[in-house]
Amino acid sequence: MKSVKSHQLMVTVKGTHLLKGIIVFVCFLILVFSISGVLTTLDPKYRPASNSVKSAATNITGDMLYNLIGQENHYFLEGLPESTPKPALSQYLFKLSTNINLDDPRSLLGRELPAFSLFDTEIIVAGEGTNYTNMPIESAPPLEILQAEKEAALQNTDDIQGNGEGGNPEAPPNTTGDKDVVYVYFSHNRESFLPYLKGVTNPNHAYHSQVNVTNIGDKLKEELETRGIGTVVDKTDIEARLKEKGLSFARSYQESRAVVEAAVTQNRDLTYLIDIHRDSRRKKDTTVEMNGKSYAKLAFVIGGEHANYEKNLGFANELQRRLDESHKGLSRGVFTKKGAGTNGKFNQDLSENAILVEFGGVDNTFEELYNSAEVLAEVISEYYWQAERVDQPSENPANES
Repeated sequence: MKSVKSHQLMVTVKGTHLLKGIIVFVCFLILVFSISGVLTTLDPKYRPASNSVKSAATNITGDMLYNLIGQENHYFLEGLPESTPKPALSQYLFKLSTNINLDDPRSLLGRELPAFSLFDTEIIVAGEGTNYTNMPIESAPPLEILQAEKEAALQNTDDIQGNGEGGNPEAPPNTTGDKDVVYVYFSHNRESFLPYLKGVTNPNHAYHSQVNVTNIGDKLKEELETRGIGTVVDKTDIEARLKEKGLSFARSYQESRAVVEAAVTQNRDLTYLIDIHRDSRRKKDTTVEMNGKSYAKLAFVIGGEHANYEKNLGFANELQRRLDESHKGLSRGVFTKKGAGTNGKFNQDLSENAILVEFGGVDNTFEELYNSAEVLAEVISEYYWQAERVDQPSENPANES
């Protein structure tokens, strides 16, 4: 009789613990949805950046949630291996509030030593002369530049329009017809070049609303279309939108994402997405002479924080390989970026053929930039038409030898 009562008591206790666990879990869900509702009603400038939320969320593991619920219902702890360490809540809160990981001294040094955080970037393929001392730098303009009502006067603008020759005046052997398949856009659309900004010598001040990286997009479109590839250039002024909404420069990719999503939703043929930027490094790192011509070096940056980033990486690696074959030294290489302090996606999860291309640096001229755009268009077109042949088998296989 006692054993029966003991068993009933044990079942009652377990049932009580289970009920408590369910109540705690439901309360936790209600709290999450409540916080989410409050955050979405805030003015955009007071909302936490998505990369901050993501950084916090990535540190919350399944084991941590099991341990948290297990404090109320020990039944949940039985689902964890005995070797599972108990989470140090104080250490997690310290990391979340300071962004410093006690197990990784780089998280502290990266805030104290200039450019130390650059070493979080990984060189996948190093172009000629590329190493960890001269990797691409994506610097933000000072606040006064973003908020300035007046801009620097322009100079040396004769070569901005190019020579008008085009890379291939003859009719292309292949064409996409009325289909546009390449989409060129600019998350940092006002990145400009010092040779055209009168009186400006500080690389951090090389920004302009008219003369900037969008001009490279026009040249790339021209070169791609002479090779039969329909191209769209989207010159949405992302920086103006940031200013209008009171958002920081760090939100550029979130703002450009909405533009890209709208474009690919409206036109499903847009499967090659190219975000054009310019590097902040100086001319010695961003320029190369070949066959009597000067070129602005290229660099391919791939975000490593989405499920299919390897597809984008494969695309970039193939372009790098083709550039090495035709113009060795033109590309600085292929780089991946992820972790705290960077976007980690760069909108590249929207297509398997999405890349970010750094064109030259602050000291390059449009003559150099356009020379590089012509070469890049050539290798992209080679890649595209080869991929098309692979994807579209012969309509008449019986005639094949």
